[in-house]
Amino acid sequence: MHLSFIAFSIAAVFCIRLGISLEAEPRSWSSRWQRALSFFLLPPLLLMTTALAVLLMGTDGYMLGLPVGWIGYLWAIGFLGYAGLRLLGLMVGGWRSLQTVQTYDPFIFQKTANFQKTAGYILDTPALFAAQVGFWNSKLVISRGLLTSCNDAQIEAVLTHEAAHHHYRDTFWFFWMGWLRQATSWLPYSNVLWQELLLLRELRADQWAAQKIDALLLAETLLLVAKDCSSMPPEINCAAFSSAAPASRLEQRIEALLTEAEPFYQGQSIVFIWVFIAVLPLLTLLLHQ
Repeated sequence: MHLSFIAFSIAAVFCIRLGISLEAEPRSWSSRWQRALSFFLLPPLLLMTTALAVLLMGTDGYMLGLPVGWIGYLWAIGFLGYAGLRLLGLMVGGWRSLQTVQTYDPFIFQKTANFQKTAGYILDTPALFAAQVGFWNSKLVISRGLLTSCNDAQIEAVLTHEAAHHHYRDTFWFFWMGWLRQATSWLPYSNVLWQELLLLRELRADQWAAQKIDALLLAETLLLVAKDCSSMPPEINCAAFSSAAPASRLEQRIEALLTEAEPFYQGQSIVFIWVFIAVLPLLTLLLHQ
């Protein structure tokens, strides 16, 4: 019975992901964010809770009058074990990145009366680079090349964008989403949805920064920094001002900055819907005898 339960869950998550091609492309950024987040998160979460439910039920007893067995149980152990190893690897990599960052020279930036003093670390490279690195309390890293090549207004634009990533805790949330992506990379549209979320993450940070500084200045600085983005850390542990991304992503960011884009609306009701659907497999514990 466990094997049938697992097969049904896998079929369900494939149907959810394949349903992307049946949906019309949403027009607003908020709709795109909710759509991408829903299709990205629900399938791996459903698989996780399915495996957890099978693991908790064990190999003895009955489910809906049918005996449970070892095959589904071993699949649950294997899947959760693989996911756990990927999580451990990402955590170790992120911890090592933070340890490395804290060996860099510190810096403090406060050039304008309206800009809050910002502290971070200097990456000794001529490349133009700035990013938040870490988890919940991420660390700001800015390259020496950016400090020497950009004027104070441009540096302020970059730092304001990075402050937006810290405000939204992007490094923390995208660490966990990156883990789900790696654990279920075999699901359809995993990379497409990941790239969409990366774009929308940057658009959200751009929009937040544009409320505090001139949007045209931010767009000009983005074009300048985007010319040199050869050495970038992994996007799972890093939220960088510019990264090695398709030209279309950069074009969409510039276009959004030059036009009055509608604000991102992050409704909370959709979160409760995701949680409710994701925990449905755990309710099957009530059917186990």
